[in-house]
Amino acid sequence: MVDLEGTRLTPDERELLCRPEVGGVIFFSRNFAGREQFCDLVATVRQLRAELLLAVDQEGGRVQRLRQGYTRIPPMRLLGRYFSRDHALGSTLLRECGWLMASEVLASGLDFSFAPVLDLDYGCCEVIGDRSFGAEPELATRAIKAFLTGMHEAGMPATGKHFPGHGGVVADSHLETPVDERSLDELLDNDLVPFKQLAGELDAVMPAHILFPRFDDQTVCFSRRWLQDVLRGELAFNGVIFSDDLSMKGADVAGSYSGKAQAALEAGCDMILVCNNRPGALEVADYLRDSKAIEAPYGRPARLSSMKARHSPSWSDLIRDSRYRRAVDLLQTTDLRSN
Repeated sequence: MVDLEGTRLTPDERELLCRPEVGGVIFFSRNFAGREQFCDLVATVRQLRAELLLAVDQEGGRVQRLRQGYTRIPPMRLLGRYFSRDHALGSTLLRECGWLMASEVLASGLDFSFAPVLDLDYGCCEVIGDRSFGAEPELATRAIKAFLTGMHEAGMPATGKHFPGHGGVVADSHLETPVDERSLDELLDNDLVPFKQLAGELDAVMPAHILFPRFDDQTVCFSRRWLQDVLRGELAFNGVIFSDDLSMKGADVAGSYSGKAQAALEAGCDMILVCNNRPGALEVADYLRDSKAIEAPYGRPARLSSMKARHSPSWSDLIRDSRYRRAVDLLQTTDLRSN
């Protein structure tokens, strides 16, 4: 999965997207100048290769790439706190926010948003922070489930990130490789609770670029023990595994871009992301071509096809939908900051 430079496809990007090694596109804020322009860009990519998976990070709060013309979804921390005060109304609000976010992304022609965040918030990891639904595992899991139920009702596959939990480290894996000294048993009682309880409902999981030296000497994204023994084995997860961006500094432990791609695929990732580094993306594409690593192992094509949008409403139909109007009204009239 690759990214694009701006608001229009360049000739080089058209050539890149036609390569069979490329299976998807992730869009960022730099690709967005307004809703109409963005929908035209997405449609252009669709016309080029309809089978590509098209995605965005549209979690809500500070991670919301599509802004003007889209509903501002609150940070998950605020939704989680509201749920902790009033489970019934909070669950409804979370479900409607999940449906609203997903419906607007689908109406733009995309397949999915990389959401929801399953990381717990211990108050030490700024890169997670208010993106988390909370700190208490059981309560956060119930809040997350309501949000992803709304996503599913809209027709969007859900991606849980960042396995097995990014909230327990101070370091930002965009900038360095975080190290978490906790054991697997400690994680099973805390950070892994949402992943374990929601494994059957998540369509995809994105592992973190974090090292847990008491369990394995490989970072999670490059670890068969984490992805095969724990995620697929102990948690019985059968969906798609996306790597986190291989351009992040936390992934540099695996060496070159081709080395990182090989390590991620051998560990069990179904699709690898290379963003914000076109030479790196080209290196990975060439590696996949030359090594024939693109030849899919058993189950990968079916898993990846499950990430296609299950419903793609037009914007005009969505805006006329009574649920859309109710969801927007509910969000606008709910005081999330009251104690």
